[in-house]
Amino acid sequence: MKTFCGRANPTTGSMEWLEEGEDYDYHQEIARSRYADMLHDKDRNVKYYQGIHAAVSRVKERGEKAIVLDIGTGTGLLSMMAASAGADFCYAIEVFKPMANAAVKIVEKNGFSDKIKVINKHSTEVTVGPDGDMQCRANILVTELFDTELIGEGALPTYEHAHKYLVQEGCEAVPHRATVYVQLVESRRMWSWKKLFPVHIEAEDGEKILVPPSEMENCPGLPSVCDIQLNQMPSSDFSTLSDVVKMFSVDFSKPVQGASTCYRVQLEPVKSGKAQIVLSWWDIDMDPSGMINCSMAPYWVKPTSALQWRDHWMQCVYFLPREEPVLQGEKWYLTACRDEYSVWYNLQKARADEEEQKADVCVESPVCRCRAHLLWNRPRFGELNDQSRTRQYIKSLRKVLKTDSVCLCISDGSLLPVLAHYLGAKQVQYFVLFFRSLHFSLAFFSHVFFKANDLEDKIKIIEARPELLKPSHLEDKKISVLVGEPFFTTSLLPWHNLYFWYARTAVSSHLASNVTVLPQSASLHMMIVEFQDLWRIRSPCGICEGFDVRAMDDMIKDSLNFRESKEAEPHPLWEYPCKSLSEPQEVLTFDFTKTVPQHCLSTEGSVKLLRKGRSHGAVLWMEYHLTADVSVSTGLMQLSNEKGNCEWNPHCKQAVYFFSSVIESEILSDPTAVEYAMNFDTKTGEIAMDFKL
Repeated sequence: MKTFCGRANPTTGSMEWLEEGEDYDYHQEIARSRYADMLHDKDRNVKYYQGIHAAVSRVKERGEKAIVLDIGTGTGLLSMMAASAGADFCYAIEVFKPMANAAVKIVEKNGFSDKIKVINKHSTEVTVGPDGDMQCRANILVTELFDTELIGEGALPTYEHAHKYLVQEGCEAVPHRATVYVQLVESRRMWSWKKLFPVHIEAEDGEKILVPPSEMENCPGLPSVCDIQLNQMPSSDFSTLSDVVKMFSVDFSKPVQGASTCYRVQLEPVKSGKAQIVLSWWDIDMDPSGMINCSMAPYWVKPTSALQWRDHWMQCVYFLPREEPVLQGEKWYLTACRDEYSVWYNLQKARADEEEQKADVCVESPVCRCRAHLLWNRPRFGELNDQSRTRQYIKSLRKVLKTDSVCLCISDGSLLPVLAHYLGAKQVQYFVLFFRSLHFSLAFFSHVFFKANDLEDKIKIIEARPELLKPSHLEDKKISVLVGEPFFTTSLLPWHNLYFWYARTAVSSHLASNVTVLPQSASLHMMIVEFQDLWRIRSPCGICEGFDVRAMDDMIKDSLNFRESKEAEPHPLWEYPCKSLSEPQEVLTFDFTKTVPQHCLSTEGSVKLLRKGRSHGAVLWMEYHLTADVSVSTGLMQLSNEKGNCEWNPHCKQAVYFFSSVIESEILSDPTAVEYAMNFDTKTGEIAMDFKL
């Protein structure tokens, strides 16, 4: 049996389905899993252990046998905690077969095979009875089914089913309850992830203002949560307008309802401002009294508490449907609506007619009507709203555009065609690549956007593949200026936007002999770093709370060796602090004034380490040289001090290559240099790399 996997093809700019061996999908899921991150979460593990021990004790004090149901057991850790706390028997449910197999090995290795039965099924398929998977219903329900939004992994329907069919009435539950908290804030930075701000352009005939279409202004956006490491958001980037409020709680020891519902709380702003964002997080009480509590609260809520770093549970950013001006002391109602898997919010001013107020409490899930939220993700919105970045492109376009310039733009959902027009280009063509999955959204939004700015007859949209471009598309003119950011929605790694180079090569017969290409070139840069915490997602656990989980480490290592450890992976490093151990180094260059060569581009060398620290990996990013003296970086923005603290481009994901010493947990003597080898395969558009410490 073969597995078909979607992968971005940097040479065509499209997603393609590749045939892989039947094991590939398992290996990829295991290799990129967060199992290690969860097991490195000391706070989570200790609190679960305490809660499970207390639950088993309560059942034993009632003179009952302690029968545990552990749904989503993973490594079997929570079941082993229960068995060691005195549980008589544990049923450990794990639907993912490779993980279930690892759990069997781990349970056996730790000597609990007689107390724990691993069941490789979805919990809704588990049977109870003399001939069933479980001999009887459990009286202790243990789960770890939560994501950053709490309910996004299907916790509610899973609990609902378990209470109906798998556990006794009045059972103990660990965790006992979860509580969701919210805070209303104003934040230009976070609001810039949802909507497009007007762009001011100084043209020869006066200031031009590029405005978003009304369809976008009134669009509620998408229902999907924006989950981030809120602890990396500086307090200067937002203003809290309300106190922290308890939004809703779920008691897991009682029957749980998965059906859609709404919750409402009254807020009184503590400060006047523009209500734009609802920040949210949750905590879980492992016991009924709430004495054993595990919280996701960000740094400003519990400033005296030591923060536990974790990547499997973060914090949520929700965008209100529209900006609401609020005054200090006014009464407002915040409504949280949820279905089985997601939550969304609405803010309404309190009215005297309470019954009328209740009638419109429940709000439908937001649906994007303007197409822009389907075309651009949140970091892309932030990038387009970055005024300093836009100024770099304006500065460069001024240098290359003339009154008779015929301009072709190749980038997804870009503002460059409009900038080029306002800065004096005679004719602007905008490529919409028709074979791309977002073609219809891109074409639709481009038409609406140009129309909103009275440009529909000034900028021509070309819906064609680059290699199928005809002279008639260009009105038999040659392109004198070819521009791109470049940005393409299918790009995963920084160098995937080199699709611009392949498109430039495909249209080369339509370029004037003295064509100007902007950017004129690109370069791949690299730096060796020590991560503050991100290394944990790839580091083996070994012994976790006294239990040997090395079988899981071995499984992940095997999957990484299958392919993934030889590849870089994308991460938004503004959320993951690190310090540089080397200077940034340019390792490959790409000349856009020429076509893509037939031969591979290879390089090798050595990077000197300047600072002491653990060399966790290499960070790689692209820099685009728009003109001879103007460049934009998708990675490092600055090294801020002698300690090597890094500031990263907040709109882009950088590529991280974890060294084998992290994956294999080796303790190395301080290396003085890192050797590297890079190979850019021009046939595939991918970069193979290798490092030696």
